[in-house]
Amino acid sequence: MEEALERGRYEGGEMLLEQAVPAGFSSGDLTLREVIAAGVEALRPRLLPLIDAAGVYHAFEAALAEGRPISVVRLGDGELLALAHDAVYDAETVRREAPFLAAAGLVVPDHAARARLAEAVRQATIVGVPISRRRHFGQLLGPALAANGIDLRALRLTESTINYSLYQTGLLTRLLAGRRTLVIGNAAPGLAERLQQAGFAVTGVITPVRGFPDIDRVIGEAAAARDSFDLALVAAGIPAVVIASLLAAQFGKAALDFGHLADHIASRPPGQI
Repeated sequence: MEEALERGRYEGGEMLLEQAVPAGFSSGDLTLREVIAAGVEALRPRLLPLIDAAGVYHAFEAALAEGRPISVVRLGDGELLALAHDAVYDAETVRREAPFLAAAGLVVPDHAARARLAEAVRQATIVGVPISRRRHFGQLLGPALAANGIDLRALRLTESTINYSLYQTGLLTRLLAGRRTLVIGNAAPGLAERLQQAGFAVTGVITPVRGFPDIDRVIGEAAAARDSFDLALVAAGIPAVVIASLLAAQFGKAALDFGHLADHIASRPPGQI
């Protein structure tokens, strides 16, 4: 095991440094960490800025105050693999490496769903992207978007855990205060109960959301309730990206892809979020 780990460390790092050193030179006492840090600094102009939690909060506040649509969606490994199937990886590879996708709302192959997801990313106001450089996270971000004709550098970006950042900084409760909230997803009833117990106005619940086939029904129900909510929290797996984007684009609403934070809040003691 240790030998395999050492080989992985070498081939994934030190060997690349070894190959990059020009002939006639030695890397001497340079460490891989030093080289990477220097390289990142040299490439700083190519790094993509991320809007922090305060910036996302203020974007929501401004949009709500001015009656403008805003959607904040998030791309994790599920969303990226959904975009990547039969575009970066074949569908069988994605099925094998990501058996959780069906539970997250997408049964591959589904090219129509992939196209719908890609369009939602293009339409979104702000897109959360992973910081992790693991294989199906940061490493897949560029290829998955490019394979669907999405220019990563044209997007306004935040971190993919922006939902938790808003929650942990207390900005989520400030955003919800005094606003009519629609909650969407399988955890919506429990989430709605906790929010109401904590004094927030939940004016609608749409549940369940059974994957991509349910998106149009959910949007139809939201359309019927469009005059009764200001902000939507959408916790519906991969379809949440599409739903949040459509709520903003079609109805001029504010929508946040809420993810598993809905389950966390639903599990809190009564009166607490």
